[in-house]
Amino acid sequence: MSLSTALPPLQVQAMIRDLKEGRFAPRQPLCDDLARDPLMVELNELADSLDRRFRELHRLQEIAAEVSKGLFIEDTLTLIYDTFAEFIPYDRIGCALLCDDGIRVRSFWSKSRIKQLPGLKEGYRAKLTGSSLAQILETGEPRIINDLEVYLAEHPRSLSTRLVLREGVRSSLTCPLQVDGKGIGFLFFSSARKHTYQKLHQEVFVYLARLVSSIIEKAQLYRQVHELNAQLEAALAELKERSCRDALTGALNRGAIMEHFEQQMQLAKRRGEPLCLIMLDLDHFKQINDTHGHPAGDHVLQQLVQALTAELRESDRLGRYGGEEFILLLGESDLAEGARVAERLRARVEAMDIVLEGQGVPVTISLGVSGVLPMGTTYPACAELLAQADRALYQAKRTGRNRVCLHEE
Repeated sequence: MSLSTALPPLQVQAMIRDLKEGRFAPRQPLCDDLARDPLMVELNELADSLDRRFRELHRLQEIAAEVSKGLFIEDTLTLIYDTFAEFIPYDRIGCALLCDDGIRVRSFWSKSRIKQLPGLKEGYRAKLTGSSLAQILETGEPRIINDLEVYLAEHPRSLSTRLVLREGVRSSLTCPLQVDGKGIGFLFFSSARKHTYQKLHQEVFVYLARLVSSIIEKAQLYRQVHELNAQLEAALAELKERSCRDALTGALNRGAIMEHFEQQMQLAKRRGEPLCLIMLDLDHFKQINDTHGHPAGDHVLQQLVQALTAELRESDRLGRYGGEEFILLLGESDLAEGARVAERLRARVEAMDIVLEGQGVPVTISLGVSGVLPMGTTYPACAELLAQADRALYQAKRTGRNRVCLHEE
C-alpha cells in the first residue's frame, strides 16, 4: 500500500480545512515519510502557492490604498520597488512615458540596486515609431527578453538595449501602460541575471502595470493641480509682498512697518528681549526737490534705501514712514547696539556718490534712536517708543543734522 493511501484521512481533512481558512503552514512538522508522500507534497506546494498569492494580493491592496491618497507617479513606483522584491524578481524598475508628440518615448523614472556603470538616464528619449516598443503598445501584451546580449546582437541599432546592458541588466520584462485602450508608456522590470522571467511572472507584472496606468492620469492631474496651487501661492505671496512695499523705494510701506513694529514689540515682551527703533530723515530734501526737480528727489530716495539696505541684517526691517522719513526696527538689539548701527548708516549715506544734472550732490541723514531694555522694565506702547525716536531725531536735526541722537531717560 502506498503512503498516500496510508495517510490518515483526518490529517488530510485538517490540512484542507487549514487551507480553506487561510492557514497555509502545517500545524505540526511532518515525519520524513509523510513529507515525501506525493499527496502531502502537492498539498504543501498548494499551500506555498496560496500563501504567496495571498501575500501578493495583500501587498497590491496596500499599494492601491496608498495610491488612493493622491501620490505622485514617482511615489507609486518607489512604493512598488520597495515592497515587491520578496514576490517577484527584479533588480531594476523603470518607467517611460510617451512624449506629447506621440512618436517618442521618454525615460521618466528608474530605480536600481545594480552597481554598474551609468546606463539609461532619466530624460533619455527614443523614437517609438517602428520600434519593438511600438509593437508592445499595439498588442497590449508584455514582452520577455531573457538574454539582452543576444537581443542586442540581433538588434545592434537598439541604443536603449546597449545602455541597460552597460548598467548591468541582462533580462527584462516590459509591460505596456494603457488608459482606456490608449498606450501611454511602459513599465520595465529588469534583472542582472539572464533567464529570470517566465510566463508565471506576467500576471503580477501586468496587474502592477494596470495599477500604474490607472493612476497616471490621476497623478498627472494631481501634479498639474499641485503646480497650479504652487503658482497661485507664489503669485499671492508676490502680491502680498508688493502690497507691503513702497512703490518708489521698495522699502516696507507705513502700514507694513507699523504692523511689524507691533509684532516685534509683542515678541520682545514675551521673550524679555530688547528692541531698538531708529527714525531717520533725509537732510535738506526739499532743497534737492526745489533745485533739481522731483524726479531727482525720487532718485535720491531710491539710492538712499539701497545704501541703507546694504548695511542691514536679514532680521532688520526698514520702512518708509512718510516723505523722506524712514523707520528701522532692530530686533534683539539694545540702545547701544542701535547707536552703533545708526552711526554706520549715517557714515554710509554720507559717503554716497550722488550725481544730479552732471554735478555731485552731498546727501546726509539725521537719526534718532530709542529702545526698550530687557526683562525687568515696563515695555512702552509702540506709539511711545516711536515718539521717543522722533524726539531724538528732532534733537539731531536741531543740533546741526548729519548726526545720531539717542533718547535717554
